[in-house]
Amino acid sequence: MATIMVEDTTFEDYQLSSMPTDAISRAFRLLDNEIWIMKWKSDLSSPSPHLFWEKLKRMNLKSKSYKEKIKENQEKIKFNKQLPYLVGNIAEILEMNLEDDAEEDGANIDLNSQRKGKCVVLRTFTRQTIFLPVVGLVDPDKLKPGDLVGVNKDSYLILDTLPLEYDSRVKAMEVDEKPTEDYMTLEVGEADSRTSRGHCISHDS
Repeated sequence: MATIMVEDTTFEDYQLSSMPTDAISRAFRLLDNEIWIMKWKSDLSSPSPHLFWEKLKRMNLKSKSYKEKIKENQEKIKFNKQLPYLVGNIAEILEMNLEDDAEEDGANIDLNSQRKGKCVVLRTFTRQTIFLPVVGLVDPDKLKPGDLVGVNKDSYLILDTLPLEYDSRVKAMEVDEKPTEDYMTLEVGEADSRTSRGHCISHDS
């Protein structure tokens, strides 16, 4: 009898070794489902089947609670993604790695300093530079410095990425921190042309 069991086990091992990975995964899922059904039948046939129904009731309540939370979060996301966005660009992406022995004593703990993962330095077109320990709805791994993004006007959380040439008005709204033109190095004719254009712009504004 023992010899037959060893032979059957060896045959099954040989079958598994010759099966592709997908087939093994399917067989594993089928076996897992079969085990779950057997446990379910065992609970029904147990001396106290009311325990099974109580467990099922608790699971239904948990499922209902999770669905309500999901619906609430979806409504919050929809509200926060209302247009118009505040437009900005990614200045820098930082990797926050905490040291294992770095601990803070006392009640006052900066939760932002305790976060792990990627953080973003954002520069908006209203001349604000903001550090975001929580990026927002966009995967930080898909962001890179210079990307144009739309952020929430209040929390500055990144809601969506924008094409580089999203709108010509965006380029016009961008404020340079420092003038790039040097009139001292221009030729006389170029200086007169630049001066006349600057004079027209100042009068128009």
